Amino acid sequence: MSANPTRRLSLATLPGVPAESRPPIDPRALRPRIVHLGIGAFHRAHQALYTQAAEAAHGGGWGIAGVTQRSRAVVDALRPQDGLYSFTERRPDGPATRVVGTVTEVLHAADDGARLGALLASPEVSVVTLTVTEKGYRRDAATGGLALDDPLVRGDLEGRPAPASVAGQLAAGLRARLRAGGAPVSLVSCDNMADNGAVLRRLVREFIAATGWEDRDRLLDWITGSAAFPATVVDRIVPAATDADRQAAARALTVADQGAVTGEPFTQWVLQDIFAADRPRWEEAGVRFVADVAPYQLAKLRLLNGSHSLIAYLGLAAGCETVADVLATPWGEETVRAYCAEAAQSLPPTEGLDLPAYIDSLVDRFANPAMHHRIQQIAMDGSQKIPERWLAPLRELRAAGRDTPLLTAALAAWARRTRDHPLDDPRAEELRRAWDGPRSEAPRRLLRLLGAEDLAADTALVASVRAELDSGARPPR
Repeated sequence: MSANPTRRLSLATLPGVPAESRPPIDPRALRPRIVHLGIGAFHRAHQALYTQAAEAAHGGGWGIAGVTQRSRAVVDALRPQDGLYSFTERRPDGPATRVVGTVTEVLHAADDGARLGALLASPEVSVVTLTVTEKGYRRDAATGGLALDDPLVRGDLEGRPAPASVAGQLAAGLRARLRAGGAPVSLVSCDNMADNGAVLRRLVREFIAATGWEDRDRLLDWITGSAAFPATVVDRIVPAATDADRQAAARALTVADQGAVTGEPFTQWVLQDIFAADRPRWEEAGVRFVADVAPYQLAKLRLLNGSHSLIAYLGLAAGCETVADVLATPWGEETVRAYCAEAAQSLPPTEGLDLPAYIDSLVDRFANPAMHHRIQQIAMDGSQKIPERWLAPLRELRAAGRDTPLLTAALAAWARRTRDHPLDDPRAEELRRAWDGPRSEAPRRLLRLLGAEDLAADTALVASVRAELDSGARPPR
C-alpha cells in the first residue's frame, strides 16, 4: 500500500491503517484522566506510550489531555488528527511504526486556559505530568526556588487571566480543585532535574505563598495532605522529528501524520511510589516503582545527560552533526567512557545498578546509526542543564580531593561555545556579556551566572578552565 498525502491520520482514517500499526486500544473508550503539561516529542515517545501499554493491559480509560505552553505547532498537528500520532522506533535492523491513541485532546495553555483550569479541578483527573524542560520551571539560579522576578511568574502573580508559568498554572488549578471538593491528585515532574518531585512541590508552594489569595494558607495545608509529588527518572533518546521522518511514517501508515515522533529502542521510567490517588497500572508496562529514585536520577543526570552535553559541545566544535557522528570519531567513545568513569566517582553505591554495564549501554545507544540525534538540539539551554549535569559532581569530587580533568574540559567546551557562537539559551545575552572586559575572568563570571559562587572561587579550577580554553577546541585526553 502507498501513502495518500491528501488523507490525514484521524479516528475516521484509522481503520485504513495497516493492522500491525494501529493502537492496541480503542481511543474512543478513553477520557481525560491525566493532564500533561508540555506535550512535545519526548512525552509522546515516552509517557504516552507507557500509558497506552498500561491501558492495553489493565484498562481504566486513561486518556491524556496534552497542553502546549507556547507554540501552537503541536495543537495544529494533533487536533485535526483527533490526538492520534505515530511513534517510530529506530531499530538498527529497521524502523517499526505504530499509532498512539492515548491523547484525547490537545490544548494551548493561553488560548484554552479555561479548559485547562477545568481539567485541573476535575476529580476525574487524578494525575498531572510535566515535561516542560529545565527552563520551564522558572527557577532562581542561586536559590533553586521560584524566580519571583521572572516576567511570566510576576505576570501570573499580578493576576493574568490565563496563567503563563507552570507554577502559576498548577497553583491556580489546585486552588480550583480545592474549591471543587478537594479530590487528591499526584503531580509528576518528568524533567531532568535532581529531586524533581521536591523541586516541583517547592515551586508550587512558593508561588501560592507569594500570592495575595485569601485562602492561600488553607490551600497550602490541603496540598500537604492531598497532593503528592513523586520523583521520577525518565530515559529515552528522542531526536527532533524531520520531514523525512514524517514521510517515512506516512509510507508505513498509508496516511499523512503531521505529529509523527521517533525514538531509540531503549526506554526507562522509574517512579517514586507515593501517589495520592488512582493512576494507570504503569508497572504492567514496565515502569519500576521504588521508594527512592535518587540513585537512578543521579546516574542518569550525571552519566547519560552529562556525557551528552559534553560530546554535544565538543562535537559541534569538531563539525559533527549527530551523536552517532561523534561516536564514529577516533575520540568519541574514549571521551564518553573517560567522562563517565570520572563522574561515576560521585555516585553512591546502588544495589541493582551495574555502572560498568550502564556505561556500556550508553556507548551502544549513542552509536546507534539509525538515531540521527542532532547535537545542536542537545546543546540548547546549556545554562539550565549543566548545573546539575556537571557542577554538582564537580564540586563533590573536588571537595573529596579527586582530579576532574573531564569535567573541567566539559566546562571549557561550553565556555568556548558561549564565546564563539550565538546561543539558543534563555540567558544568552548574559552569557555573551560575561566575555566583556578581561577575558581571563570570563570563566569565573560564567560560573557565577550559573549560581556556582563556590566554584568561581576555586582558583585552581578556574585556572584549569582557562588553560583548556587557551589550548583550543580539541577533545580531552
